[in-house]
Amino acid sequence: MLQVDHGATNLITGIANAYFDSIPTIFITGQVNTYELKGTKRIKQNGFQETNIVDMVKSITKYAKQITNENEVPNELENAYRVAMEGRKGPVLLDIPMDVQRKDINLNTNCAILKENRNIDYEDIIEKIYMNLKDSKRPLVIAGAGIDLAGINNEFKALVKKLKIPVVTSMIAIDVQNNDSIYNYGFIGAYGHRYANFMTEKADVIITMGTRLDCRQVGNNREKFATNAKILRIDIDSNEFDNKIDSKEIQIKADIEQIIKAMLKDDRFSFEDKFKEWNSEAQIIKDRLKNLDKQPENDIIEKISEMLEENCIVTTDVGQNQVWVAQSFKVKEGQRILFSGGHGSMGYSLPAAIGAYYASKSPIVCFTGDGGLQMNIQELQFLATTRIPIKIIVLNNYALGMIRHFQEMYFNSVYTQTIKSRGYESPDFCKIANAYGVATLNMNNLNEKDKLRDMLNNNEPSLIQINIDKNTYIYPKLSVNNPIYNQDPKLDESLIKELLNM
Repeated sequence: MLQVDHGATNLITGIANAYFDSIPTIFITGQVNTYELKGTKRIKQNGFQETNIVDMVKSITKYAKQITNENEVPNELENAYRVAMEGRKGPVLLDIPMDVQRKDINLNTNCAILKENRNIDYEDIIEKIYMNLKDSKRPLVIAGAGIDLAGINNEFKALVKKLKIPVVTSMIAIDVQNNDSIYNYGFIGAYGHRYANFMTEKADVIITMGTRLDCRQVGNNREKFATNAKILRIDIDSNEFDNKIDSKEIQIKADIEQIIKAMLKDDRFSFEDKFKEWNSEAQIIKDRLKNLDKQPENDIIEKISEMLEENCIVTTDVGQNQVWVAQSFKVKEGQRILFSGGHGSMGYSLPAAIGAYYASKSPIVCFTGDGGLQMNIQELQFLATTRIPIKIIVLNNYALGMIRHFQEMYFNSVYTQTIKSRGYESPDFCKIANAYGVATLNMNNLNEKDKLRDMLNNNEPSLIQINIDKNTYIYPKLSVNNPIYNQDPKLDESLIKELLNM
């Protein structure tokens, strides 16, 4: 990604998204001429629009450097690619002053790039995983976005069929399994499926693959997570092991791609009917809990997902729309669901949809909310100009629904900048899109499904505004200090005991 010097500050949110979600990206920023740099002078700025972007982004990049000699460029480009792709992937930034950009480069320069030395004993790791599964009665896999990043979704699905054990995911990894998989038990965490969270408490062995077990997944009190399980944490980034669940966890630094491929080749991992009883219990839990918290918006997402074809890419924004998609979108073969995970940036969905279109040329559906879309007027202009066939679905509750809910819970319903009467305003997005020449459809819930289906399948950009209730909620929802299986609204204690003691 290219940006000029002062405009580089506009990249910071995107860089943070890439860093926290381990997206390998090379950002190249422009800079004032080297003779205009302030250097060691104690002034704010020397060259017009000079901005020290390198120091600004050092904490959210794997590598950031300003290049002041044109002969460094080949080596630095090679190095940037290596660093972005190696180990735990992530963003890098190169800052190139204008006079360096104008110079000729000697392309015969030898690129002496050192590769990371990773001597990992995979035989020992595979043996350890096998022994723990062999002795287990209720094993569980927690799958994360590292599987998507490694491009091994198909291998992972094949491994699950071989193991025949239940799988739950992180929110941003809901697409690593198809909805119709009999081993798919949803995603865990604060807004996760109740049955997924119950599975973590009932499991006796948990293997994590490509997920970092952050507080949104396991709760703020980590000691209350999966109290009956031995946890095998597989992560390419050993720094994540500083954030322990408990002292008994087994920490394994390894490349998840190598682990999965080795397990696929090893016949010992064909467990056949060993976990048949555990799978039956898991299905009972899912059946008992799956419809307890459904909101009207969950039904909207589910019905729209049924209209979408295989191999389409879906993006979400941040807020209630994001969680409804995670909870209720029925993932089909080849579909990808893109989230702003660790950084949680409102305004993410439409720019991500544009990037996804150019990367894949696949059908793209962009879910967003009325809060997030108000950050994207320039992207609407881009759609109008390029006519790329992105479908924007804005769930408009005319409020910042997730924050409004927090204000009800923690501030006695004293609303500030979240509802119309208290400083927040949401426009008619159809009028805005029409002003740019983008086709629109305005709906109340899903009262015009045939028109919606037609619009989703044409080859033009379009915006579908779905007007929903102003007082929307996300359930289930975890409150502070509770174990993740004990979400709000609270279940009867007798039901909790019954499910945990099955």
